[in-house]
Amino acid sequence: MTQDFHHIESVYWVFTQLCNDHCDHCYNNSGPHGERISEEECMAIIDNLPPSMGRLILSGGEPLADKKLLYAILDRLQERYQGRVQIMLQTNGDLLNEQILDTLLEKGVTRFDISSIDRYHKHAGARLMELAEMFHSRGVNGDDKDPLIEKSTYITKHKASWGYWGATIDMWLGGNWARGRAYEKGIWKQDPEHNFCAILSGGKGFLTGADDIPQEISIQLWKINPCCPGTRIPLGDARTEKVADVLQRVSKSEIWQKINEGNPLALGENIGISQEYARKRTAQLKNICLWCDEFFEKHYQGGKVERGCCGCK
Repeated sequence: MTQDFHHIESVYWVFTQLCNDHCDHCYNNSGPHGERISEEECMAIIDNLPPSMGRLILSGGEPLADKKLLYAILDRLQERYQGRVQIMLQTNGDLLNEQILDTLLEKGVTRFDISSIDRYHKHAGARLMELAEMFHSRGVNGDDKDPLIEKSTYITKHKASWGYWGATIDMWLGGNWARGRAYEKGIWKQDPEHNFCAILSGGKGFLTGADDIPQEISIQLWKINPCCPGTRIPLGDARTEKVADVLQRVSKSEIWQKINEGNPLALGENIGISQEYARKRTAQLKNICLWCDEFFEKHYQGGKVERGCCGCK
């Protein structure tokens, strides 16, 4: 690949795992004692983001549980990008009030996604009408109730808008990702035929984009990932490496190219691990993300691969 990675359509950044809630389905173990990184590290990450992005989604954890850090991030983003990047906030809405909403709008947030309208969250969507009235009082458009999933909307500048959604058994957080408390509690999609990698928030198109999916990467705290669940081995460290350089490096790897194609069953083809073997292991593990984990744990050591193992040629 010779693509220039100095522009990315979409970056999803979990800058904190601190949260006011402790949901059973949480894939990154967010909660009142969730993992955090320092303001200094966050400023370094912002400096290492691509010079051009269509949008940046700030998420957690709960971003408003780390409000001081969120405000510092928003100020630095405006200083660097001068409004050229659409800033989106994914929040459970529990801590949002009119004063905070005014501040977020002043600091450049133009899209709010309320992610707690489901039975897993503490309030189970009970604040929805209150939030709707709050947004309406500030002129924030509420016509788009669903997440922005159409490719064309990812890179379009919007007036301030908001929407809402939530986790379900079949889709989004606990429904698919064998991670964190979702895995511990058994709230994950035990379906080996379901290829999460090939849909929105999976790895497909993280280098090139796809016909119906924007080019999007995920940064979990500092770990650069091709997908929201995150591969067992991250692509790089956003605190110390330019994101564009990391993507340029991994774009040369046949292994990461398979993730970009949304086909983790083919991760090991170039080292003698057949798709037949990968499909068998996925069936045994009951989830394609767990096969991906196993591949990186057993066959991808420090960026190198082990050949001829497990009799899987």
